[in-house]
Order: sequence, then structure tokens, then C-alpha cells
Amino acid sequence: MPLIRRIPKRGFRNRFRVEYAIVNLASLERLEAHAPITPEVLRTAGLVHGQRRIKILGDGECAKPFHVQAHTFSQSAVAKLAKAGGRAEVIPT
Repeated sequence: MPLIRRIPKRGFRNRFRVEYAIVNLASLERLEAHAPITPEVLRTAGLVHGQRRIKILGDGECAKPFHVQAHTFSQSAVAKLAKAGGRAEVIPT
């Protein structure tokens, strides 16, 4: 059997992949609406652990006008925040 077939194969792992901590809009409902929601606020509230970048997803409803600062947003999250009178601000990396 040729050497190339005898050696075990390993999968590909992209070193440059960016990992995001996921936060849903339903989780933001327990936070205060009058202050901007920053990554530090999410970490102190226990919604995010570690130092990864944050992505806000549109799962759930948004009734309060939140001003959210995160690294990236889904399109549905931006639409729901705008509908509730809030704002989505992208943090430059």
C-alpha cells in the first residue's frame, strides 16, 4: 500500500476564523433600556463569557428601545431594533 494511504489524515482548521459570542434579542430584555448596551455591560450581566467578539441575533422580540454596540448584527436583529426605536452600532475591530 502506498505511503500516502497509510498515513492518517487530518482535517483542515482555519487559523484566521473569527469566533463570535452569540447573544439573542430575547436575552437583552432583562437589561436597562436607557443606557447603551456595550460588550462590558453584556459581560457583567453574564450574557457573554471571555473576550470573544459579540454577534447579536434577532431571535425573540424587542419591545424596549435599546442602543446596542456589538461587533456584528444579523439583519433581523437590526430590523427589530429599528422597529422598537432602538439603534444598532457596529464596533470597529
